[in-house]
Order: sequence, then structure tokens, then C-alpha cells
Amino acid sequence: MKTRCGTAAIAGRPNVGKSTLLNRLIGQKLSITAHRPQTTRHSILGIHTEALDQIVYVDTPGIHVKGKSALNVNTGGIHVKGKSALNQVLNRTASASLFDVDVILFLVQAMVWSEDDQRAFELVCRAEVPFYLVINKVDLVPKKDKLLPFIAKLPRHEHVQDVLIISARKGSGVDLLVERVKKHIPCAAWMFDEDDLTDRSAKFLAAEAVREPLTRLLTDELPYSLTVEIENFEESPALYRIGAVIWVEKQSQKGIVIGKGGERLKEVGTRAREAMEKLFGVKVHVELYVRVKEGWADDDRALRSLGFDQE
Repeated sequence: MKTRCGTAAIAGRPNVGKSTLLNRLIGQKLSITAHRPQTTRHSILGIHTEALDQIVYVDTPGIHVKGKSALNVNTGGIHVKGKSALNQVLNRTASASLFDVDVILFLVQAMVWSEDDQRAFELVCRAEVPFYLVINKVDLVPKKDKLLPFIAKLPRHEHVQDVLIISARKGSGVDLLVERVKKHIPCAAWMFDEDDLTDRSAKFLAAEAVREPLTRLLTDELPYSLTVEIENFEESPALYRIGAVIWVEKQSQKGIVIGKGGERLKEVGTRAREAMEKLFGVKVHVELYVRVKEGWADDDRALRSLGFDQE
């Protein structure tokens, strides 16, 4: 019997639940989540293999647009301006992920349509790929009779296949979404082994496991001023020893990350260790260090050295 294999990009503005949906589709926490825009900074592949079908889902950074978007005639992609080098990298990563896929899941938060939603919708339309308008977070809508008028006002496009209503957090509507995705998956050899869940390395997943509690515990803009680099990763059958560097932009931010008496850094380490042990299935020992790299988010060279702009 013939196998089928294809790709589905999960796209939308920041904070509409793209990473939550990916984790739900895979049945494993691969992509970190937090109630903050731009939590996802890289495209992450989540691989779901069942029977003869393999679907490769692409979780993308939220498309956050400042000013007008424009087609990049040199690359054939979409160039979106951002306020910093990091924002530009995230936007390039998100927009590039919309091309060369079989179908796009364009996520919208129920009862919300912003300027960023409109711009992200325009970028998805330009990709000229079949896509579904996926209304997420329906569980947060107290009056469900308001949904139909909201959906009626959404823009339409010739590539829109249907409108789907889901709750990625609770799982409602996700099975139907998967069945719709399967309609666009061609007959082809699998791209990954049957047991693969992602193309990302264990080091990458470890770094994200450290960054998630930082994003959740820190307030205001500080989560956007830091990144995590795995400096040491030692594996043995019973124990992983992991050393991670938390890079911040200013000396004053270092103390905030560490916290009074080191309590905040200790809490981050505990949460990261628990997440890694669940992910890797072994005991994990984590050591965290906080260092300063001034202006890293606006420095193209620093971004490349920290693993950005490599997709």
C-alpha cells in the first residue's frame, strides 16, 4: 500500500495558540507556550505518523507586522519589517514557512480580528497555498451565538477551503481539523522515521525548556531581551547533564533574572528540569548561568551565533 506524506504550516499573528495546537496535534509538548506574543522564535517541525500517513506540521513565529508588508522579488518570499533585527528574523522565518507546504492552518482567536490578523491574512493569501481559517480559543467565548456573526465578517479568499472552529487547549474540533488536513496530503514516501516527533535536536529542546519558565516568570519586556544557549550537554542512559547560558542585554537585567537570593533562577531551573525529564524520559541535572551580551537582539552577527536566522 502507498504511503502519504505532506506538510501543513500553522500560521497567524502572535498569541493565537499556534504552539498549543502543534502540541495537541503531536500529543507531545514540543513547542513552548506562554501568554505573550513572540514566544515562538523558530520554525519547529512536529511529525505525526499514523497508519500510512505522515503529516509534518510547521509551527511558525507569530507574524507581527509594523508598517506595510511587501513582496521580496529577490527571494520570491515575503519581507516584513520589524522594529529590531530579531523581529525581522522572526518575521522572515514565519513568512518563509508559508511556501512549499501542502496546506496552511491560519489561526485566529475567536471574537478578535486585529490589524496584525489582517496583515498576516494577506501574507498567507500571497503564498498561494490552500488554507483553512481556524477559529481558536472558542472555549473562551461565553456566548456561542456571537460566533456566527464574527465568522461572517471575516475576509474571504479563493484559497480558503473552509472555516473550522476549535479549542486547541481542550482539543475540541481538532480531530475534524486533522481530517481536513489529510485531504491535502499527497502520496509520497515519508520524510522521517515512524517514531520521529521533530527535526529539532535535544539541545534545542533543552534551550526552549529553559526559556519557557523565564517567559512565564518574568514581567514586562525582559523575556524579549533574553535568549538561551546550551553550553554543555552530556548524555548517559540514566542521566543528562545540561549547562545553559541565559543571555541578557544589560547588566541590570542579570539581577532580575537571578532574583533575590537566587530564588528566581532556582525556580527556572526546577521547572526546566521537570520539563526536560518529561521530554527526554531520563533524570536531568541542570546548571544555569546568566551572562550579558549587549544589544544581541539588534546584532545580526550575534543572532547568527545564537542560532537565529538559520532556517
